[in-house]
Amino acid sequence: MDLLPATLIALALIVLAGTVFWRGWTLRLRMRALKGEMTEVQREKLALEVALAAASNPGDGEAPEPKGERMDILILGGGGREHALAWAVARSPLCGKLYAAPGNAGIAQVAECAALDPEDGAAVAAWCQAHGIGFVIVGPEAPLAAGVVDILSEAGILAFGPGREAARLEASKAFTKEICDACGAPTAAYARFTDRAAALDYVRAEGAPIVIKADGLAAGKGVVVAMTEAEAEAAVEDMLSGAFGEAGAEVVIEEFMAGEEASFFVLTDGEAVVPLATAQDHKRAFDGNEGPNTGGMGAYSPAPVMTAEMERRALDEIVRPTIVEMARRGTPYKGVLYAGLMIGETGPRLVEYNARFGDPECQVLMLRLATDIVPALVACAKGTLDDVPMHWAEDPALTVVMAAEGYPGSYEKGSEIKGLDEAAKVPGVTVFHAGTKAGGDRILANGGRVLNVSARGETLEEARDRAYAAISVIDWPEGFWRSDIAWRALER
Repeated sequence: MDLLPATLIALALIVLAGTVFWRGWTLRLRMRALKGEMTEVQREKLALEVALAAASNPGDGEAPEPKGERMDILILGGGGREHALAWAVARSPLCGKLYAAPGNAGIAQVAECAALDPEDGAAVAAWCQAHGIGFVIVGPEAPLAAGVVDILSEAGILAFGPGREAARLEASKAFTKEICDACGAPTAAYARFTDRAAALDYVRAEGAPIVIKADGLAAGKGVVVAMTEAEAEAAVEDMLSGAFGEAGAEVVIEEFMAGEEASFFVLTDGEAVVPLATAQDHKRAFDGNEGPNTGGMGAYSPAPVMTAEMERRALDEIVRPTIVEMARRGTPYKGVLYAGLMIGETGPRLVEYNARFGDPECQVLMLRLATDIVPALVACAKGTLDDVPMHWAEDPALTVVMAAEGYPGSYEKGSEIKGLDEAAKVPGVTVFHAGTKAGGDRILANGGRVLNVSARGETLEEARDRAYAAISVIDWPEGFWRSDIAWRALER
């Protein structure tokens, strides 16, 4: 055999052996990563994968040139939803200086926090005027129900979110039922009560399962899905005896709807409606959908149950008729409208409306958003939403809520959380803070839902594995979390 062909064959064998070795080595690294034993080599490799994926998705690379003047922006709120919004807004070329009130330890990393009460509209308006704020984003429901957007608008300050009357879609379950009746939106059969005896008689006549809801705002906890009459009666007694204060002065008792829940979000300027990506929340506290209802223990996007046909029907049968009815009443709805849906044999039915981004759904939506969020929010406030396109990354996203032991009941505050810097090094992971505060150079738990460990991946499985790998390096013995986020989608 000639020397040259022999050399070429030898080189080819070496390359082939090297390729086989490399593939086997990277496979072993990936397996170790899934067990939470990530090495620097694995981190670098997965970081490269994330970078390549980001480069292929608009909005994930360098910020585009601003299409307008920069403005200083204030975000009202201090939870995980507001951290996700701040994270997205801070990346916008339209954002000048970013403030948050009251903020939290995570938000403080991307915005300057101000000691303002988000529900005190007059104080917020005065602060905005003193600081030259060009745009206000209202995160939670309580300031919306308090009419903060109305007060800001009267002061000439542009604000994102519905006014007080439109925010009644969340602030009053009974009002939402009235709107559904008026516009023909499919929802559960219901009755309203302020009298304890009458409510109990209704429960006994209808039987269980049945749903008991406090009419007003109860931080996501004023709903009891009662599987027995005894449980339903106890919920009625609690609500009408003051367990939720004024929020429970009236109860709405609904038919139990079977099916799969989904979260459907739209932006609207009172006329135009732009659907956002779909998501699915996990309301129960423990694995297997066990335990009490919470404000949400995790979410993922997209939600497979929300097919293109279900999205179309939700828009045509529920959301758009609602927007038209609100405008007809002289209280146009502007902002983000969150429709909690039950997808059953007959199609989508409305469970509830929220007048703001869901929490923790906002976290996964912001991770997947592939366009600048600020122009869309400004367009909602100005009534020019038709001109704003929205694009979404194909990569799924998932978030896991780490909560304080005892939540949604009583819990302790002040425990130290360690390992957050290590968790943030897991490729594709972003840790959004919810109930945290800074204690010197330490991060302390300061609420019920404390952290939202969030991740993107090429597949939902990869996003899940990355999120739980990050959780495995967070040192917080006083916390708990569900280990089965996205189980429905993964079983498909």
